[in-house]
Amino acid sequence: MATVHLRIGDLVWGKLGRYPPWPGKVVSPPKDLKKPRGKKCFFVKFFGTEDHAWIKVEQLKPYHPHKEEMIKINKGKRFQQAVDAVEEFLKKSKGKEQGSHNSEDKSKSAVFEVKGRKNSGKAVKLRTEEEDDPGVHRGGDKDLSDSDPEPSSVERLVPGTVTGFKWDSSPVKDDPHFHHFLLSRSEKPGSSMEPISKRLKIIEEDAGSTSIQAADSTAINGSVTPTDKRIGFLGLGLMGSGIVSNLLKMGHIVTVWNRTAEKCDLFIQDGARLGRTPAEVVSMCDITFSCVSDPKAAQDLVLGPSGVLQGIRPGKCYVEMSTVDPETITELSRVITSRGGRFLEAPVSGSQQLSNDGMLVILAAGDRSVYEDCSSCFQAMGKTSFFLGEAGNAAKMMLVLNMVQGSFMATIAEGLTLTQATGQLQQTFLDILCQGQMASIFLDQKCQNILQGNFKPDYYLKHIQKDLRLAISMGDSVNHPTPMAAAANEVYKRAKALDQSDNDMSAVYRAYIH
Repeated sequence: MATVHLRIGDLVWGKLGRYPPWPGKVVSPPKDLKKPRGKKCFFVKFFGTEDHAWIKVEQLKPYHPHKEEMIKINKGKRFQQAVDAVEEFLKKSKGKEQGSHNSEDKSKSAVFEVKGRKNSGKAVKLRTEEEDDPGVHRGGDKDLSDSDPEPSSVERLVPGTVTGFKWDSSPVKDDPHFHHFLLSRSEKPGSSMEPISKRLKIIEEDAGSTSIQAADSTAINGSVTPTDKRIGFLGLGLMGSGIVSNLLKMGHIVTVWNRTAEKCDLFIQDGARLGRTPAEVVSMCDITFSCVSDPKAAQDLVLGPSGVLQGIRPGKCYVEMSTVDPETITELSRVITSRGGRFLEAPVSGSQQLSNDGMLVILAAGDRSVYEDCSSCFQAMGKTSFFLGEAGNAAKMMLVLNMVQGSFMATIAEGLTLTQATGQLQQTFLDILCQGQMASIFLDQKCQNILQGNFKPDYYLKHIQKDLRLAISMGDSVNHPTPMAAAANEVYKRAKALDQSDNDMSAVYRAYIH
């Protein structure tokens, strides 16, 4: 039986599922993170990515003693970048009270008895010579003890696509790293970062046909510096409300309008200005965003009485954030630019909760200069943005993403009902899923909603069905088969017939039990 001592701030190698051992750091979990169950584990954040996870103590090794071994068995650019990030971290930490692990530090250590191991009973200490990073959230420095369980699911956030991860107090909004990805076929690779006003770095993809411009747009002091441009926002639904709230929190000057005017009141109290019509908002503002439910609503907002088109003047920017079909985007772009306006589409991938947390993924296309002008706004509302080229590309990509998500949700609901029909426990089915390769926050949350009968909307069922319908139509336009999406669409249509339209998309489960 071995005793393993771990403390907050230790550098470790963590093994997660099928992924190779990766360098990370033991940190305190956020206060609002659901406590896991089962065997003993530690909360680890990984270098070179923005991934974090609960890792079983058996899957952890101290960083320094195993460094050479791990470097020999692991290859690849991302792995090397992660190791470089550790070394950079160590360089910065050096000199900060070196060797000053006092009795208070020791009191933070956690002792675990790892059962089932054949050894001499030696205590294995996972510890570094560096002091705790002051940026780590300690949650009261609560000791991790034998009562701390193992996760039923893996907690993950941002895919590890950009290096330079900074340990921070929260895995959600406090993380100052916001990543821009600009995809175009005309850019040449850049050799260095441009000045902060541009924040662009161009990296050639392996295929060589497309370049990605990635920018680390961390603002001074780790916060977003708001643009001095006047911002307008049309539509305060599930997504728009969270977006506007975050724009205001980050110091943007925002004028709001909503079809149901009462929804504006809360934002007015928080400092927003009120626009009486879409045309008035556009005329008052430099950049106007809109986020509404479907193509018809998006068209009516621009072309209807007192609509956006009446307020457009040369140089005014209009950003369409609604998830619509590419044909609608093409039409809106044409009419806006015909009046001298500048157009960008920027639909968002996420949910109401992610919108509230400022953790949306933004897909943009159209006028690139507008995209750059929106930088601080996108930092306030999201964790990542992609620029995908000409208008219509973002709509196409968003429909594919939502088609996959909607089909996946329908399949999970089908699996849960089949589990029950064959006499198995649905919770066990979920626990098994969440320990495998399909583990995700989305999977865990949606299944828990189903098991608890909680279908409060985080993303409306009627909207995901609309996205499936539009994706199928898009497939038809290019003669591409979408049989999985078509089958899922029928299930959502049945759920709508059962009055589930205004519930969360996870309510598709009810289509299988009626």
